[in-house]
Amino acid sequence: MKRIIILGSGTAGTMMANHLHHRLNSGEWEIDIIDERKEHYYQPGYLFLPFDIYDPEDIVKPIKDFIPKGVNLINETIERIVPQENYVSMISGDHLSYDILIVATGCKIAPEETEGMQGAEWQKSVFDFYTFEGALALRNKLRDWEGGKMVVHITEMPIKCPVAPLEFAFLADSYFKHRNMRHQVELTFVTPLSGAFTKPKATAALEHLLEEKHIKIESDFAIERIDNEQKTIVDYGGRTVPFDLLVTVPTNKGDEVIARSGMGDDLNYVPTHKATLQSKNWPNIFVLGDASDIPASKAGSVAHFEAEILTDNILHYIAGEPLKEEFDGHANCFVETGNGKALLIDFNYTHEPVEGTFPFPGIGPLRLLKESRINHMGKLAFRWIYWNMLLKGTHIPFVSATMSESGKQFD
Repeated sequence: MKRIIILGSGTAGTMMANHLHHRLNSGEWEIDIIDERKEHYYQPGYLFLPFDIYDPEDIVKPIKDFIPKGVNLINETIERIVPQENYVSMISGDHLSYDILIVATGCKIAPEETEGMQGAEWQKSVFDFYTFEGALALRNKLRDWEGGKMVVHITEMPIKCPVAPLEFAFLADSYFKHRNMRHQVELTFVTPLSGAFTKPKATAALEHLLEEKHIKIESDFAIERIDNEQKTIVDYGGRTVPFDLLVTVPTNKGDEVIARSGMGDDLNYVPTHKATLQSKNWPNIFVLGDASDIPASKAGSVAHFEAEILTDNILHYIAGEPLKEEFDGHANCFVETGNGKALLIDFNYTHEPVEGTFPFPGIGPLRLLKESRINHMGKLAFRWIYWNMLLKGTHIPFVSATMSESGKQFD
């Protein structure tokens, strides 16, 4: 019997396990999925946890609940991948051989990459919200915080969900308004980008919202260090931004197993063909989700679209057929803007977010690049869709893996 090994049981790995289980002949193929963790985290929920919108139990469930029967879940730590010999070695000393390897090891924050980030103020006045532990600690801090200078900061790109820091700033504005203390908080958004986002039209819309909500923006800020004594962040040009409470997004890096295996770039991302999702170096290795170096957003929607296309390509690979170059970098993201509203962006490698309607041209009901309450409801409803459809490999009706141009107002 031939074997497919999936590394990682996060969003991307779990979806692939379900897709392949549905479509492969179980008499010919064994599917193993390896992860040292036993709990699956709904990472979009980290954004809501600090503001008491979600509770911890809303975003944590056992991994085994989402792995289909017939797929072997192996709870062990991976030591390294040996692609030249087609096996994975475990910390326990076991070696698992594969015919096809799917790398879905994701990415993690690396606060140690920035001088002073994990200094004396870490989880006292310096917090992240890209981990469950960080978001929970920040929730506890915000419950008692009496105000001052709050700085929402991005260290460097790429990061998981590029709009999440902006969403955090918008939700903070709303949170403090509802607590009748917005006048006690000076909000500043600090980014290494030249604007609020990576795409021009979306940047214009998002910067308008920042201005409307009286959130200052410091752009082109390349952080050198955090001064814990002075409570400032310092860039390489000497510019400083003071804080009383710093909510930072540290450098994001691929998993350490990629570095140990000699398979990644400087940030431990695996070089991947951006349209087929095949490794650039080993034809029987495929990569999806946050583990790859493709120039698409590191977001759950991207992993969702990749999984549908990659499943087809793995079947083509097994049949000895050419792979289809179909993945177009499609990303579809709700952007929470606070006060019960959100906007929606839909884009890919070649098309930036524009105004329009989604998923039906002229009908919607969702509006693109415009705030609305129904978009906010869509953002909240996605949690149910995630647990009950997405992870289980169920196709979401009317949402295609590649971006549709219908309903969009292109110039």
